[in-house]
Parts: sequence; C-alpha cells; structure tokens
Amino acid sequence: MSITVSRAENHQVFFNYRGEQLGYYFVSHLSDAFERHQIKFFIDKDEQRGKDLKHLFVRIEESTVALAIFSTGYPESRWCMDELVKMKKLADQRKLLVIPIFYKVAARDVREQTGKFGDNFWNLAKASSGEQIKKWKEALECISDKMGLSLGDKSSEADFVKEIVKEVQRVMATIEFEEEENHLGNKKRKARNCNCLCELPDFKRTKTRKL
Repeated sequence: MSITVSRAENHQVFFNYRGEQLGYYFVSHLSDAFERHQIKFFIDKDEQRGKDLKHLFVRIEESTVALAIFSTGYPESRWCMDELVKMKKLADQRKLLVIPIFYKVAARDVREQTGKFGDNFWNLAKASSGEQIKKWKEALECISDKMGLSLGDKSSEADFVKEIVKEVQRVMATIEFEEEENHLGNKKRKARNCNCLCELPDFKRTKTRKL
C-alpha cells in the first residue's frame, strides 16, 4: 500500500460526503470520534455557500487519506462528484489513499449507478455534459472497487464509527511506517555515497543467546 506523499507532519483526512443527508448525524458523530482520537481531518462546511471548488481541491491535495462516504443522496451533489474525480486523479498518481465508506447503500449500486443511488446520479447527469458524466462514472467505478467499509440498514452506527476510526488509524500507521522506512533508506544511500574515512565498521548480527 505504498503511496508517495509530501504532507505536513500531521496527516490529514478529507471527508467527501453529501452534507444535507449525513452532515448533522453520521458525519457529526464521526468527526467527534476523530477529535477524541486526535486524528486531523477536514470537513467542508461551506458546501451550500457557493464558494469556488478550487479551495476544496487544495484541501484534498493537502490530505493523505480521503473518505468517500457514499449514500443514496451522494450523487445529487455536483460538488461531491467533482471532488471524487479529483480524489481519483490523486489516487492514480499515488498521492492520496481513498477509503470508500458505504452508508446504507450497496457498493454495487455505486459502481454500476443502479438503485436509488443510480436514479439520483442519472438525474444529475441530465444537466451535465457527456465528458463530465464519463469522468464521474470512472471515479465511481474506480473508488467503489477499492477495499472499504459498509453499513447496512440494521447495523449499529456507533460500532461502524469505531470501525472507521480503527481502519484510518491502521492506514495512517502503515503510511507513517513506510515513510520512516523510506527516510532511513535515503539516509543509508547518502552514507554509502559519502567518501568519508571515519565510517564505523559494519557489525554482523548474531542471535541473542539466553544466559
């Protein structure tokens, strides 16, 4: 799961979701859990204020991980879909790791644009260009096909929030470990390239014996 990132020391998680449907309940509980576990995140609270999408794209670029929180109302928002296209582009460049979260919607409906999710998607598509629809479809198919987490209609949201927190912590730990390994690898390569006469000799590892 190696990704190439250049970020601030505290990795950020970007929340991509349909605010009108999930903002006051599920995402609110999720953000509270992130705060308790000291996970840095960004939530767009200005979706309805008509700001330019460019400031959101910058926030996505600043992030290491993004949560694509799919719900039946997700494709009603052009903003959600355009953010997803940006997230796919960065994921393809190995600059962002995207985790799909399926909130009471089937992954298959997201991937194939069927069911209630599909109805909302095609309603949005009616007022969109063919090129834009193609990009949206590609992003939906790509991101929904990744390993993610799914909440059913009768499942516990509290337990689901805990699972998301655990998964994000696991992913962050893996990324930080890989960055540390890369950092150490670079230091070793620099040491080998240095024509320094004061290098310490290499010591062979021996098995530790119990006394």
